[in-house]
Amino acid sequence: MLPWLYDRGSLTARIKRACPEGCFRVKVLKQRWGRPLYGETRLLGMRQGGWAIVREVELRCNGVPWVFARSLIPAISLRGAARRLSMLGERPLGELLFSEPGMRRGLIQVARLLPRNGLFEAATGRMKHAPGEVWGRRTLFYMADQPLLVNEIFLPDIPEFPK
Repeated sequence: MLPWLYDRGSLTARIKRACPEGCFRVKVLKQRWGRPLYGETRLLGMRQGGWAIVREVELRCNGVPWVFARSLIPAISLRGAARRLSMLGERPLGELLFSEPGMRRGLIQVARLLPRNGLFEAATGRMKHAPGEVWGRRTLFYMADQPLLVNEIFLPDIPEFPK
């Protein structure tokens, strides 16, 4: 799992290369205005109780979820060119981020998530047999110098890291 967790490139691009042609898909589970969790609020530099777009998706290959992603885009970050982040639909967020010339990648945190963790539940709640643990990372990105946070949870069916 370490190569997936510490890869600095686009996760979307890496998964597309590992998945047979035409079999990659983003399944949007939820996208709505919400209040980030306490730790997410702190990383984003937001005031407690602030609003953000909360987007939860699965990155799938052949219909099988490989990654659960939870992205948070603070309301203040949706200015100028970044407004299009609110209208992604089934387009991968990573595809947009890594094509943006001014995008900066900030802090990456890696974590082992267990069943009592809320993010674990969100990532595995649709599985018939939830694993005992999952690994994930969260990355702070900056688009037009405005922050957004992306949590990526690697699900059991993801293959070994492709070359």
